[in-house]
Amino acid sequence: MKHTTSKAPEAADLSRAPLPTEATLKRRRSVPYQAMRFASFNLRMMRIVLKGH
Repeated sequence: MKHTTSKAPEAADLSRAPLPTEATLKRRRSVPYQAMRFASFNLRMMRIVLKGH
């Protein structure tokens, strides 16, 4: 009977990943923008739920 040890998966190399722009960071930190997106998403979900019933 062979005993194998499983190797932990390696972490992804994110060193070459693109960094967000200043405008993107500003939108991510904006509470009014996030509230608008939250409401929009909820309305879309409600529309899907109501179509199904």
